[in-house]
Amino acid sequence: MTVLVTGLPRSGTSWTGKMLAAGGDLVYVNEPLNPQHPPGRCPGVLSAQVTHRFQYICDDNAGVWLPAFRDTAALRYRWLAELRANRSPYDLARLLRYGTAFTLGRLAGRRALLDDPFAVLSAGWFARRLGCRVIALVRDPVSFVASWERLGWTVYFHELLEQPLLVRDHPELLELRALVGSQDRVAKAAALWRVTTGILERTPGILLTSYESLAADPLPGFRRLYAYAGLRWTPAAERRITRACCHEAGDGAGSGFAWSGLSRTAYRPMNSRQALAAGPRGLTPDQAARIRDLTTT
Repeated sequence: MTVLVTGLPRSGTSWTGKMLAAGGDLVYVNEPLNPQHPPGRCPGVLSAQVTHRFQYICDDNAGVWLPAFRDTAALRYRWLAELRANRSPYDLARLLRYGTAFTLGRLAGRRALLDDPFAVLSAGWFARRLGCRVIALVRDPVSFVASWERLGWTVYFHELLEQPLLVRDHPELLELRALVGSQDRVAKAAALWRVTTGILERTPGILLTSYESLAADPLPGFRRLYAYAGLRWTPAAERRITRACCHEAGDGAGSGFAWSGLSRTAYRPMNSRQALAAGPRGLTPDQAARIRDLTTT
């Protein structure tokens, strides 16, 4: 059974995915629905064309997506398709890494783990049609918006509103029209958090998980996620998670954020409890209060 870890970007999906893969039963697949390359637009990993951030997948457009994700879930790597599309030295190294991981994982009977925040609005489809065990991370809204502000990120709501099936199934997204073209990054990030969290809370068949609760007490938290995903909790997995989540202060691993490796994951080892304290960093009390107000439903 494939595992999907999703949630808005900067909600701990990469960290959670890496910790679930630490047990050795899963092959980690990073953001196949990301419209940017890398890590997305890799037909060896996913043989379908992503057209929007937060691509919406439902039964009405599953003709392309279902066979593509079935191949990904079965760890069938498309070597020739990848080679035709991406041929830089970096791409060739990535091809070898993913192609080998898929092949060896399939032969060893491992399962795929999809770490993909861009699947967050389609989480129900992954659970219902692909039979995924879906873990959806939700981060405290103040820490979420603060993280986006520190990185200078924003959201372009036309990428959601230009998807008719998404708006049909989630008409509450229409309220975002008022912020199209706005330069108020805080208001836009807060609105994205509010609407997306509301959708996740109404989605059956997924496990909604608090990032803060998981980070505050990672070992029992991950043990529960291992049980939910049908993974073996082993002494080796416990040791790896302990090393990755319990770094001492001053070792340079407190933030848990770095674009690194061939998979371009944002995860790096950290002290997860210390990372919680740093979550709202950069915001004034007035800004934090405003975000609380904007995200209260």
